[in-house]
Amino acid sequence: MQQSSIPIVDHIKGFLEYLEIERGIAKRTQVNYQRSIRRFEKWLIDNNKQDIKPHELTTDDIWLYRVYISKYLDIHSNPLSKVTQNLYLIILRSFLNYFLIRDITSLPPGKVTLSKYNNVEKPLKFLNLEQVKKLLDSPDTTNKRGLRDKVIFEILFSTGLRVSELTALNKNQFDPIWNEEDFELGIIGKGNHPRTVFFSKNAVFWLKKYLESRKDNKEALFINYRSSNRKSERLSTRSVERITKDYAIKAGLPTFISPHVLRHSYATDLLSQGVDLRSIQEFLGHKNIITTQIYTHVTNKHLRDIHRQFHGGRDLSQLATQSSNQSTSLAIVLRT
Repeated sequence: MQQSSIPIVDHIKGFLEYLEIERGIAKRTQVNYQRSIRRFEKWLIDNNKQDIKPHELTTDDIWLYRVYISKYLDIHSNPLSKVTQNLYLIILRSFLNYFLIRDITSLPPGKVTLSKYNNVEKPLKFLNLEQVKKLLDSPDTTNKRGLRDKVIFEILFSTGLRVSELTALNKNQFDPIWNEEDFELGIIGKGNHPRTVFFSKNAVFWLKKYLESRKDNKEALFINYRSSNRKSERLSTRSVERITKDYAIKAGLPTFISPHVLRHSYATDLLSQGVDLRSIQEFLGHKNIITTQIYTHVTNKHLRDIHRQFHGGRDLSQLATQSSNQSTSLAIVLRT
């Protein structure tokens, strides 16, 4: 380990490059990391600490930074939640770990402890199959926008794709689809992890109709239809989120619906049908099984009811008496 002569703030660029090149984290995650670590940089500058070196950072500095983010207000003038505060601290911990990897003397990452809070877990938001059907049936497929939106919803629920993965799809990836009833496609997902996603017969049916309707030469599978005097462009993730919200309102569904809620609904349906958690992890492209375990809430109540009916409600004292009576009866039969 060696002490760096370069101030902490001048190491930030190298840290962000490390995240992109060596860690290979997704673009959206990179943005979150950059926003958070720039917040720490601003705190250093505002407190005249822009010249301190990694080895000069102290636990007192960390405490003062924690006080700062606890009082920081978001764009709506609300204090940051404990969860968000911890995300800032986790990213700061990653920054210190970067020094460790680079053999630069600094405060150990373990010195950045997380805030404790009442872990009241928010219920996972998902749709039941009836609600999914309402959403899937809401677009008017007699016009080009409605047909596009129908295909978007069918694919999201069939594949469990992230919205960023959906909008990155290109038409030429579906050249072999014409002779298929269902379809599987290899994609590169979050963190550059490859996986296979599966398109149902219904998704393939509507996708074929949509592709037949496309008379343009655009590369993107999903394009943003604008006025006739403007070119069509690739649909953005924000546009898909807005489209989903609009149809949810139109169908009289909960307003929390988003493309990610359809992903939750996809995983929830698989789990309720008895698919094992490891398979769902592969379907979703989760790197860690712990991430997938959030879906186990779906079957918990069902399993509890089964347990009560077939196991938890049994009176073992009566069972012992019944067993004794059965043994006596059996002995009498054997003697005769």
